[in-house]
Amino acid sequence: MICPHCRDVASFKEHRDKGFTTLLGDVRPEARPYYHCAHCGSGHFPGDVALGLTGRRMSLGVEQIVTLGGTLTSFDEAATKILPKMAGIRLSESTVERTTEAHGERLGQLWEHGHTLGPALDWDWNRDVSGQTVAYISVDATGVGQQGPGGAKAEGKMVSVGMVYNPGEYDPEAPQAAQPIEQARYLAGLTDLDTLGAQLRRQAGQVGMDRADQWIGLSDGGNGLDDFFTVQFPRATLILDFYHAAGHLSDLAKAWSDDTVSAAALRDGWRHQMKEEGGAAVLRTLEALDRSGRSPEALEEYRLVTQYVRKNAYRMDYPTYQAQGWQIGSGSMESGCKTVICKRLCDGGMRWGVDGADSVSHLRALFRSEPGQWDAFWNQSRN
Repeated sequence: MICPHCRDVASFKEHRDKGFTTLLGDVRPEARPYYHCAHCGSGHFPGDVALGLTGRRMSLGVEQIVTLGGTLTSFDEAATKILPKMAGIRLSESTVERTTEAHGERLGQLWEHGHTLGPALDWDWNRDVSGQTVAYISVDATGVGQQGPGGAKAEGKMVSVGMVYNPGEYDPEAPQAAQPIEQARYLAGLTDLDTLGAQLRRQAGQVGMDRADQWIGLSDGGNGLDDFFTVQFPRATLILDFYHAAGHLSDLAKAWSDDTVSAAALRDGWRHQMKEEGGAAVLRTLEALDRSGRSPEALEEYRLVTQYVRKNAYRMDYPTYQAQGWQIGSGSMESGCKTVICKRLCDGGMRWGVDGADSVSHLRALFRSEPGQWDAFWNQSRN
């Protein structure tokens, strides 16, 4: 028998019995042949592999259900409410946690080693006003609470979230309406932008992004995102999320005005100009403001906002983007952060270890991606 670990010859030692939980109930295979490799010191049961049984005393089918429970809800709720009621599986909270995180780690290793899941299949990319097929990429980060030594609260960490997506067809009769996402691939984890970018590029390649006519890179303009798109998606037209930019204008309007009515009027005027004329036009308006007699706080806010608009004006040509039927808001990405990460990892009082947060983030992103990705990860499942 060939050792699966080092590929040397493993010798038969004895037969051993062991109980397993499967989706069809508990089983106890008898006389399982056990082999040991003198070269690397590892032992294995080749019959277990053939039957889809693992060292956690569960079939792969059960492991998938347990991991799904731990991916969708808290480990405690999965163990005490979901799994017993829906599958008749009774396991401890710690077993659900270990199983879930082990498969999240396995998924992370697949991404790290350059794998994708399932067959390569081009998406039917939707078209903009000019008839071009358009593919979207976006990236963001969201905070997750961390647990320090001895259960103490620690400084939170930022989970990076990336997505490639295909929004719904542009509707010229409702140009301001949000376009629903038809297809999406998510990636998430405690990783740097270079690593995330390389992994997202492989996902994009698998769904035929290279054959889309136009790439759009939507972001909130955070640090490092220019380099991210330049390196990983150099064809992308970069668009700064309109609503982030509008938020900065709102902050300045509040600092510039003595009452809420005047602040609202300023804010609405600047936002309207930015949407209809672009970032360069609103920058000219801001630079023409009379700054005499303003408080130091208002002048500091003015400095920050004008600096922000000046830095990002090249990706704030909103009239052109809208005329093409392109999205100008990163709401799809913000929604992705909430549904992929926050709904599972950010409930009140939740604190995570680094490995746990990373592994569950991988699984959440996989589950929220287009149908077929989760199944492809489990394509060796057994009942």
